[in-house]
Amino acid sequence: MFFIEIIKTILIGIVQGITEWLPVSSTGHMILLNDLLHLHVSDGFWEMFEVVIQLGSILAVVVLYFSRLNPFAFKKNIEAGDALCSVGGVGLKKRTVVLWLKVLVAALPAAVIGLLFDDWFDAHFYNSIVVSVALIVYGVLFIVIERLHRGKDFRMNRVEDIGFGTALGIGIFQVLSLVPGTSRSGSTILGASILSVSRPAAAEFSFFLAVPVMLGASLLKGVGFVGDVASGAEVFGAGEVIILLVGCAVAFAVSLAAIRFLMDFVKRHSFAAFGVYRILLGAVVLAVWLFGGR
Repeated sequence: MFFIEIIKTILIGIVQGITEWLPVSSTGHMILLNDLLHLHVSDGFWEMFEVVIQLGSILAVVVLYFSRLNPFAFKKNIEAGDALCSVGGVGLKKRTVVLWLKVLVAALPAAVIGLLFDDWFDAHFYNSIVVSVALIVYGVLFIVIERLHRGKDFRMNRVEDIGFGTALGIGIFQVLSLVPGTSRSGSTILGASILSVSRPAAAEFSFFLAVPVMLGASLLKGVGFVGDVASGAEVFGAGEVIILLVGCAVAFAVSLAAIRFLMDFVKRHSFAAFGVYRILLGAVVLAVWLFGGR
């Protein structure tokens, strides 16, 4: 029976690794997947698992973009004019530090609102109707915005072109992802597109923005679950440890492929295809809710 749970975990990790980065809502997919492949774990563990499994996805971003996200380097390897300061031959890359500052500015709105109202959003909006409506509405918006941008040039074609004001604007759009079914990557990419950021730059900035946001959410949820275990409200045995590790490992491996796919896709295509997919997925989620009687 435990072998079956591992197979389910692998499938969940695959879905997580794909849908976390594509603007199609991991929540919508998890709702459907949980109906089809329900893990035999406690509700508390499942809520923690859904969030902490994202650590594997975060690691994929760090691995793929390590040279751009790592602000430290030997002074001799830093380009002229890019050194911020150096100690013992190791320096800070000014360009990378500025990038992280923009990412943190963009992460601030969702971090503040999330800390204050995350439980309220889950209690009032985490249901199939809201998820399906969010999927469909944002799917339509993707199609409409892509048509409006057809033939137009973007003002910002690289992540480095994004200013602090634009980063804050993208961060405000990310607040919308607190509504289940919106998609964190979907809201940030959509917001960036509206603010005239090119598709590749919007996707990359969304990847970078995910690191502090998802890391913070995973740590909060993980610490909360550990507290429940310590108080005896939850049980965390060897089986749960294995499930969590397998889920994270699969999410990491699949995320590597998903990120590469999206970056290659947006260089040649628009996000309209994802809009169509969201509309279809929203209809499926709504149908499952209607015919499932929940």
